[in-house]
Amino acid sequence: MRTSLPKHYLVVSDFDQTLSFNDSGHVLAELLGVHDFERKVAGLSRSNLVQQGGELAYLIRHDPDFRGVRREHLVETGRRVRLKGALPALVNFLEKGLDGYRFSFYVVSAAPREVVVSALAGIVPPDHIYGTEFDHDPHSGEVRAIMRVPAGYGKVAVLEELEGRLSVMTDRVVYVGDGSSDVHVMLHVNHGDGFTIAVSENKQLARIARTTVLSDNACSVLVPMLHQVLGLRTAEIRSLFESHGLMLHDWERARTERVMILEAPALPMPA
Repeated sequence: MRTSLPKHYLVVSDFDQTLSFNDSGHVLAELLGVHDFERKVAGLSRSNLVQQGGELAYLIRHDPDFRGVRREHLVETGRRVRLKGALPALVNFLEKGLDGYRFSFYVVSAAPREVVVSALAGIVPPDHIYGTEFDHDPHSGEVRAIMRVPAGYGKVAVLEELEGRLSVMTDRVVYVGDGSSDVHVMLHVNHGDGFTIAVSENKQLARIARTTVLSDNACSVLVPMLHQVLGLRTAEIRSLFESHGLMLHDWERARTERVMILEAPALPMPA
């Protein structure tokens, strides 16, 4: 007898402020004693010198305050990053899959790969993590070159690479992100009829993402996936969460419309 193969979904998530609470750049700056990190990033953003999200990589390679960064600094930064709640439960849920569905979970971030691998040690396998890659000096350990930065369109390139390797069409892709550096990849996923989830109130993403989920718990992104992508009903989702030792305590489905209305200028009187 023939049995139908499970539907295969590729679930891809950003890292900074998506799976974590704080930006890894801030954590690294604190570790190094750099106090004007936000000003440096804002200056790079205004100059449009680098892709949005790739500012930290540029600073590590070119800014005097960051030039002494070594691999051990990046690993220690990852240890200090505070992750969102129930992240292991999210990864475990996706690994087990559901009847008729299986999921491949990857993290694609512009943060240094050493930081993300260190932060997610024991939760996400290193070969499922894509981040900014540096070439380190073999003697001093300092960064001497930038090899790859998955920021802006760079994230699209990684996603297309994963789609090809896993033989997953874009309409079976779910992407989760929080900021402006996720705009290009979300547009790519939407164009292929995939599903995009924003986990912040970033106005740029609000216009693009299929849905927005605000929660301190990493498993929150499962709710719109199960409901809007797989078509499960509320009772089924609650039961599924409970079977994994989780309780869906509050779920407010709402659509927020931001409206600004101004008085129209008075028309000139006819001559």
